[in-house]
Amino acid sequence: MDWKSSLEALKQTLPEGEEQKIENTDTAESTRSVQNGRLDVILDRKGRKGKEATIVAGFTADDAEVERIAGMLKKKLGTGGSARGGEILIQGDKRTAVSEALKAMGFTVRVL
Repeated sequence: MDWKSSLEALKQTLPEGEEQKIENTDTAESTRSVQNGRLDVILDRKGRKGKEATIVAGFTADDAEVERIAGMLKKKLGTGGSARGGEILIQGDKRTAVSEALKAMGFTVRVL
């Protein structure tokens, strides 16, 4: 059985006329619960052999929410990074792009 016939068999088990709703997680409404305060966007070179990294600090949300926001930023900017200890690290000097993206999500941002 190939994947097309498996998909057809699965479609037949779904109720008729029922549409699946897909929520958009890339909207400002999904981040409204974590907007308590100001986020600081900092350029850092220490401990990275001279390479630059943009740090976003000041989150009051839990680590899972910070990781979700980091994923959205990385995807939007097309760069690497990570989220640890309530901070987001984005590779390279992306201060302006990160601050604009966070403002579009509804955060208050200060660039240092």
